[in-house]
Amino acid sequence: MTDYNENEKVTQEYDASQIQVLEGLEAVRKRPGMYIGSTSSSGLHHLVYEIVDNSIDEALAGFCSEIEVRIREGNIITVVDNGRGIPVDIQEQTGKSALEVVFTVLHAGGKFGGGGYKVSGGPHGVGASVVNALSEWLEARVHKDGKIYEMKFSRGDITQEMRIVGDTDRTGTTVTFKPDPEMFDDTVYSYDILHDRMREEAFLNAGLKIRIIDERKGSEQQDEMCYEGGIREYVSFLNKSKDALHSNVIYMSGNKDESFAEIAMQYNDGYQENITSFANDVRTPEGGMHETGFKAALTRVLNNYGIKTGIIKGDDKVSGEDCREGLTAVISVKLPDAQFEGQTKQKLGNSEMRTLVDSVVSDKLEQFLEENPAVGRAILDKAMMANRAREAARAARENIRRKSALGGAAMPDKLRDCNENNPELTELYIVEGDSAGGSATNGRDSRFQAILPLWGKMLNVEKVRADKIYGNDKLRPVIVAMGAGLGDDFDINKLRYHKVIIMADADVDGSHIRTLLLTFFFRYMQPLIREGYVYAAVPPLYKLTRGKTTRVAFSDEERDAVSTEMRGDNPNAKVDISRFKGLGEMDPHELWETTMDPKQRTLKRITLEDASKADETFSILMGEKVEPRKEFIERKAKYAVNLDY
Repeated sequence: MTDYNENEKVTQEYDASQIQVLEGLEAVRKRPGMYIGSTSSSGLHHLVYEIVDNSIDEALAGFCSEIEVRIREGNIITVVDNGRGIPVDIQEQTGKSALEVVFTVLHAGGKFGGGGYKVSGGPHGVGASVVNALSEWLEARVHKDGKIYEMKFSRGDITQEMRIVGDTDRTGTTVTFKPDPEMFDDTVYSYDILHDRMREEAFLNAGLKIRIIDERKGSEQQDEMCYEGGIREYVSFLNKSKDALHSNVIYMSGNKDESFAEIAMQYNDGYQENITSFANDVRTPEGGMHETGFKAALTRVLNNYGIKTGIIKGDDKVSGEDCREGLTAVISVKLPDAQFEGQTKQKLGNSEMRTLVDSVVSDKLEQFLEENPAVGRAILDKAMMANRAREAARAARENIRRKSALGGAAMPDKLRDCNENNPELTELYIVEGDSAGGSATNGRDSRFQAILPLWGKMLNVEKVRADKIYGNDKLRPVIVAMGAGLGDDFDINKLRYHKVIIMADADVDGSHIRTLLLTFFFRYMQPLIREGYVYAAVPPLYKLTRGKTTRVAFSDEERDAVSTEMRGDNPNAKVDISRFKGLGEMDPHELWETTMDPKQRTLKRITLEDASKADETFSILMGEKVEPRKEFIERKAKYAVNLDY
């Protein structure tokens, strides 16, 4: 495990005296979104993270070396660790067992100054009780002091008081729960989602062994992850589909008092920055003080080194953005009393972490560059090229601004705009091909629906700098039509449409178009996705006809169900089934009824997670490296059934 336990204040004993109660369990079932974000798939998976985070806290304290996550039949989850075990003695404040308090009282745990944990990823302490409240049933077993203690619950209520059910020669906690179908839109767990999260935890805790096992019939699989190199290996993993600019991952670490910071970084020959940060193993997607300290120190050190070595001459300096082009970095800090902005823990607010990270990077990176001048020159040369390209991008951006000032005359020729001017009421359909664009234009409601057809091969933004994007004849119409700018200049308040809908065929080419557009939005218009303005249209796959009755189906299963329904009491009745080959094949009326009519259509909102996954997948499949692509195809091949040729 990473050593950050200087000035250790965590007590070896973990008992009820370290459990403090802040308030009772209230309203979790009435307003679950307040505690787990949503009742969709993300909230469902969040239940597992909350229980695992408690085990991770034991690992951070140095008492847990193995965690197992098991998905059982019926989407029942079991999490097992070999930590000290949740305390079972009487908690003085309540007169109840600490085990009962942890699972039935909100804001109860060993994370509020009781000495149970020095650092913790769950300072709000809501985890176990919230999972309990949102589970149809939950069972907790604690191996402690030679005994096995068991307690059972249902929807937050106790169904079996704590009792001893056996003897044991180990320590640890086992929690088994079944999510309550009354609370969630869907209760089916994704192995891949849980696997990715567990892999992240294994990277962040060097030497911690995490197993994930799927026991469900038809989807049996398992993996064991343990990374002695910690975040060094994480950076190598993130860069696996890239060509590294230097072979070794740069690693820096340091501590002050009870706080610890470690940073791993490596440049690749691409043009995107990829900084991932964590505080007490909690991902901070909106950054915070630790990221601020890192960025400031990186820019200062590289400029000072460039001037000292003569690579940077005169008044030429590289900006922070230039310094981060092609950079993959993982920042992980561990500290007592982490202050996250908001319940969702999106941003770290502890100002002392800015100072600590800045100090670590300033000292250690300068030393690294002095000892590795060839790497230093390669990094500075790349930053200088980025600086020149950024100037070219600025000129292209100014050109677009000047043309946009002309108003409607500057709009793309192929854009068929709508009549409504209020962005909150308008939609932009980005359509694949002129044929589908024609059908969409003729079938739309022109009061609020705008159509922009795309044609030809879309630009791979992963392989070019920003200056090439502004002048690209495929992407420039999208930028101009949306009217909100690009990159750092993107202003969501200037967006001309509050629904941007990607409408592409349900085939390989259509998926390619969607992936390319999502990657573009993710890289250069990320607030568009974060604010929930991007959608994918879901066109039907089949048309079913019996006599004068016509229906459509969006999947093979729906096709079979609709076909059976249309036959009714006459099994021998003929139902003609045809597959739509593309959107351009539909007449305007069909396209309106199935894919564009707000009363009947199906839209999928694209979340930041979707775009991030698309970006990662695209880098693998369309990048220069063959091995990651081969590995991806081999791993996913079992899902490729019933392909249409």
